[in-house]
Amino acid sequence: MAFFVKNMISNQVKNLGLGGGSEEKKEEGGTSDPAAAQGMTREEYEEYQKQMIEEKMERDAAFTQRKAERACLRVHLREKYRLPKSEMDETQIHLAGDDVDLPEDLQKMVDEDQEEEEDKDSILGQLQNLQNMDLDAIKEKAQATFTEIKQSAEQKCSVM
Repeated sequence: MAFFVKNMISNQVKNLGLGGGSEEKKEEGGTSDPAAAQGMTREEYEEYQKQMIEEKMERDAAFTQRKAERACLRVHLREKYRLPKSEMDETQIHLAGDDVDLPEDLQKMVDEDQEEEEDKDSILGQLQNLQNMDLDAIKEKAQATFTEIKQSAEQKCSVM
C-alpha cells in the first residue's frame, strides 16, 4: 500500500512538471535510445527523422510562398488605392525569392476589376451611364432652364 501511494504521488508531481519521477524510470529499466522506444531499428529511425525534416521544410516553404502571395496581393491593392507601401510585405516577397505572383484565382479577380474600371472610364462606359439616367428629369430641367433664360432675356431686352 505504501508503494502504491508513493507511486501515485510521484506520478502527480511528475505530471505537474516538478520532477519526482526519476525513481520510476530507474525502476522500469527503460532505454534511452529513441529508436528502440519507437519500436524501430536505428536505420529506420534515422530515415524517419530525415523524412520528417523534409516534410517540415516543404510545409515551411509552402507557408512562406502563401505568405508572399498574400503580401503581393496587399501590394497590388495598395498600388490600386494609392495607399502607403509596407516594408513587411516587401520583405515577405523578398524572402520567397522575388518571383511571387498572385494566385490564379486572385489574378482573375484583379483583372476583372481592372476591366470594369477601364469600361467605366471609356466612352462606351459613359454612354451606358447615360442610359441609366432619368432622361425625363433631364429634359424637364433643361426646359425649365431654357424658359428661365428666355424670360430673363425678354425682361432685359425690349425688342423681343
